[in-house]
Amino acid sequence: MNLFVRVARTRSFSEAARERGVSQPTVSRAIAGLEKELGVALFARTPRAVTLTEAGSDYFARVEVVLRALDEATDAVRGTGVLSGMLRIGTSSSFSQRVLIPRLPAFMSAHPQLRVNVLSDDQRLDLVAQGIDVALRFGVLEDSSAVARRVHSWPRVAAASPRFLSKVGRPECPADLANFQVFAGPSGSGSGVTLRKGSQISSVKVDNRLILSSSEGCNAAAVAGMGIVITSSLSCAQELSEGSLVRILEDWDLGDVELNAVWASPSFPDGLLSPLSLAQSRLG
Repeated sequence: MNLFVRVARTRSFSEAARERGVSQPTVSRAIAGLEKELGVALFARTPRAVTLTEAGSDYFARVEVVLRALDEATDAVRGTGVLSGMLRIGTSSSFSQRVLIPRLPAFMSAHPQLRVNVLSDDQRLDLVAQGIDVALRFGVLEDSSAVARRVHSWPRVAAASPRFLSKVGRPECPADLANFQVFAGPSGSGSGVTLRKGSQISSVKVDNRLILSSSEGCNAAAVAGMGIVITSSLSCAQELSEGSLVRILEDWDLGDVELNAVWASPSFPDGLLSPLSLAQSRLG
């Protein structure tokens, strides 16, 4: 069953074999034996891919919960609470480089038997299809059967390069944003921006002739003097600190950007969630 779960998550017999320290034929025979015992095909195999069948997807959802409960029961009886195996984390490239990876040394030192695989992608990753144990996602979450826990949030800010502002002028009110190219990134709100100050609410349609799919790209475009970036204070913290970007419209509230931990299994080890919650005081 453990081999089945690893094949389902990695979509690879050879990768599951490497993780478990056995040969690929051993994994193939184990899965074949499981399929024979169950009387159904769990995987659809082609030369290029290994994917779960409908029966395999249903079995995976049920078996993973059982195996995780067994692991937790074993750790509880032993009194160890040791985390082991492979943890696959999915998140954006910017967050992984700027926040997650710098914090991994301490996390992995605290859990020496745990292996970590970070999948960095600015497009939303599929938890089950791509074998992700936990995803760290920004912005509004789509409705799904996945479980989510809020980790932290940052205020959304507007910023531009000093050179850009000296050349074209500084926006004095939200309506002025309509005269500029605005980059909002993956967590933005399309072609519209809503700002609040006390009881005042201002919604502005902005120019997004250049569309960028990553926060890094939006920051780079703003630093290059192409326009104004609206992003989380975390995303542009380095540029603001260096002075390559400066904040504008600081008196206006552009809302917050939330970071959520999302996982597919109803049961998830508390030992993995606690480092995420503890990170709240360190992410600002």
